[in-house]
Amino acid sequence: MGALAYRPSGNDQSAIAARVLIVDDSPTETLAISTMLRRHGYQVLAATSGEEGIETARREQPDLVLMDVVMPGISGFQATRQLTREQATGHIPVVIISTKDQPTDRVWGLRQGAREYLCKPVLEQRLLQTIEQILTH
Repeated sequence: MGALAYRPSGNDQSAIAARVLIVDDSPTETLAISTMLRRHGYQVLAATSGEEGIETARREQPDLVLMDVVMPGISGFQATRQLTREQATGHIPVVIISTKDQPTDRVWGLRQGAREYLCKPVLEQRLLQTIEQILTH
């Protein structure tokens, strides 16, 4: 599995590590996911709320966002909807990772614009496969 994203750099296409923004208010979850991603060569950014996640995505333009749902302030559903519908961030794929595991939660998350919906605790292999599939298509 590779952590490469292709971004144009001048006239050549150069491979650089994909940047993933984790939006989660749990330091434990953020550390666990960050560790998994870094082990596989991803660059990791983090935000602790939906509002901070939106601002970080606008400023940093990550290759992908991993979004928790249950957070103080705006929910991950609201943040996902805002990110996927804004011109400045609409091209950034969002994957929801949540403890909310009901079928209706999944449907709602996808309707907000998420490309995938994973339940916590997420298995490392499943997370990496999902990220790679989204970044290469």
